Amino acid sequence: MRIAVVGATGRIGAKLTRTLLGAGRQVKALSRGGPALDALVELGAEPVIGSFDTGAGDIGTFFQDADAAFLMVKTDWNNIHGHYPMVARRFVDALSKSPVRLAVSLSAIGSEVNGQTGHFECFHHLDQALNQLDHIDLVHLRAAWFMENTLAWIGPVARYDRIAWSLKPELRTSWVATDDIAEIAANDMLHPVGEHRLIREVGSEDLTMPELAAIIGREIDRPVEYRFIDRTRKDVEAVFLKRFGTAELWLDDSLTADALNNGVVRFHGKRDPLPTTMEAFIRTVWKPRYLKAVAEGNEPETFPMWSAGL
Repeated sequence: MRIAVVGATGRIGAKLTRTLLGAGRQVKALSRGGPALDALVELGAEPVIGSFDTGAGDIGTFFQDADAAFLMVKTDWNNIHGHYPMVARRFVDALSKSPVRLAVSLSAIGSEVNGQTGHFECFHHLDQALNQLDHIDLVHLRAAWFMENTLAWIGPVARYDRIAWSLKPELRTSWVATDDIAEIAANDMLHPVGEHRLIREVGSEDLTMPELAAIIGREIDRPVEYRFIDRTRKDVEAVFLKRFGTAELWLDDSLTADALNNGVVRFHGKRDPLPTTMEAFIRTVWKPRYLKAVAEGNEPETFPMWSAGL
């Protein structure tokens, strides 16, 4: 089987590409180039320079000699809701003229909801566009929050012993390590089940934000507090718009938090346990970076940092 991997040098794509090569598959690796792509080439990947996100390179023929494909979109925070439909159209155009019969797409929790759900709305449009490809067996990986997103709270914890976000303290939400997503994607490609449209919910254990703060606190041996940030506060919005982002990004983040807090976006089915627990991730990935940040003491002032200081 010859597999085309979009975003082959990203956190998920690189792990997926190495796994597929290790299983003896031929892999076309699409990337913008650089040392990360060179490393995959040394393992046997066929390099292709280009990007569906930017439209660069000969992306129209990327899938022409492939049997299967992995698809993902890199979020453009300067064009949050316009970017996904544009990239989805590029995927559909390129795949519709290809021999690909199996595609695994990185989607997200809540992509089944048609409505104003913030960032989750982007994945709804992506899923719907790809479903037009009647000749392809399509796996939608509806992933939870990436555990790697917790790295944004390293600075706030280092300075204030606190993390701040807009999820209700009692809300349980799911997290997943990107390595686990890559393993699931590889398994779906190496051992396809033959379903025309397969929805796979991908998430590890569910945690409240205070529970996450407690896990971090145990690992660094000091108490860590969770502070809820009420996004209806006009003073908070004013600071965000003045110092950290645009009105479009503020609205998107607010709709995203509302969709989770109100239960509009959530997992529905039973999920199998995944190898990486939050505790293990915090210990092996988060804590070393936290210790480095404490030693250097130069974490930038971000909205999570400012919020933690409220």
